[in-house]
Amino acid sequence: MRIAVTGSIATDHLMTFPGRFADQLVGDRLHTVSLSFLADTLNIRRGGVGANISFGMGQLGVRPILVGAAGADFEEYRAWLERHGVDTASVRISEILHTARFVCTTDTDHNQIGTFYTGAMSEARLIELKTVADRVGGLDLVHIGADDPEAMMRHTEECRTRSIPFAADYSQQLARMEGEEIRGLTEGAAYLFTNEYEAGLVESKTGWSAQDILDRVGARVTTLGSKGVRIERAGREALTVPCPEEEAKVDPTGVGDAFRAGFLSGLAWDLGLERAAQLGCMLATLVIETLGTQEYELKRSHFLERFTKTYGEDAAAEVRACLA
Repeated sequence: MRIAVTGSIATDHLMTFPGRFADQLVGDRLHTVSLSFLADTLNIRRGGVGANISFGMGQLGVRPILVGAAGADFEEYRAWLERHGVDTASVRISEILHTARFVCTTDTDHNQIGTFYTGAMSEARLIELKTVADRVGGLDLVHIGADDPEAMMRHTEECRTRSIPFAADYSQQLARMEGEEIRGLTEGAAYLFTNEYEAGLVESKTGWSAQDILDRVGARVTTLGSKGVRIERAGREALTVPCPEEEAKVDPTGVGDAFRAGFLSGLAWDLGLERAAQLGCMLATLVIETLGTQEYELKRSHFLERFTKTYGEDAAAEVRACLA
């Protein structure tokens, strides 16, 4: 099953200031702020929704096709993704813009000052899915993740026009979207991914009821945090899949992307929705136990041992037959 993953490609530059921002602010001079904070640590992490999901799929042995836009500074990141099983040949490289970047400084009170530079991400709207499909011999599913909003709309419409099944996953872009845009991204989706809060926001902004949404998508996949995930389909009983027990809770960043990576891998292996959700929950658990969105290592025996403990030997046997 050939799955294209569209979405942002970015790097995070995270710094720590060994002091308090509040001590540097002068109440009657806030309209002319000019400050420089001397940071004592810098962590650069690979990220972006599309890249995170693709990395997770690559870890499981599924070779996803990453579709997004980056800058000329992408080459090191590209090499990293290729080493971990991701097809990056459909990433558009901008001639003038850098790869999207989040720069954030955190003080000792855990207050943050951050800036997100969209950069080359704005050129994702120029990518034609037909070109991608022609290169790889057709697409069986396109995951449309958070990206340049215009790109998301264009990819969705192209999927409809070319009868390519697609998954709608607006995540971080949902807050800025209005009802008409959300309806346009949702109608006819094979899968709709949201977390529990986003699910309510979708209904509020679109004016659709829960049943209205089920009538418009193949499956509604709602992540429930530590409670796992719920999958709903029109006319069928809802399916709830629990999460494995965490060994530690280090950093929740990228957990949703990891779930999607596992779920899409399960679809690629034709394991059915329940197994796909179990795979997603297991991979998400590995990420929450790790600092960084692409810093975890998937060790086959350990992964299967924990998967078996939560979901049973029969479920694990099906996954074992597919896992690289």
